[in-house]
Amino acid sequence: MTSHEYTTDLTWTGRTTGYDSYDRRHDVSIGSTNLTLSADAAFRGDSSLPNPEQLVVAAASSCQMLSFLAVAALGGVEVREYRDEAVGVMDDTVRPMRLTSISLRPRIVVAASTPDRVDRLLAKAHEQCYIANSLTTPITLEPVIEVV
Repeated sequence: MTSHEYTTDLTWTGRTTGYDSYDRRHDVSIGSTNLTLSADAAFRGDSSLPNPEQLVVAAASSCQMLSFLAVAALGGVEVREYRDEAVGVMDDTVRPMRLTSISLRPRIVVAASTPDRVDRLLAKAHEQCYIANSLTTPITLEPVIEVV
């Protein structure tokens, strides 16, 4: 049996002298890539920095795309472009607080295929997406498919 580990390093320094005043900025290293993150501005974070919720949505979007490209390539479908404007929603009336939905809205350009076939491949990719399979948040696909 093979297993895969995914590691990150996180660092925060500061002082929690009160809930309103401590800095939410922190650094995350993923391999050689360093990111500075913060909380969402709604939670006293820095709106100019990415937040963990955005990273979850980005991970779901990226995983769906990578899974789709793999099944499309294996299925002989030439994908020319894939863009996604993904949206995650966190309803602050739901407890415990969590992302309550993620909508993936890919715009996909393919050559010499049919929208029905691409839809089937998207569904297959969604079933195989590691991130979607790891989350309890419902993830919906709202694709726009263009055949050239």
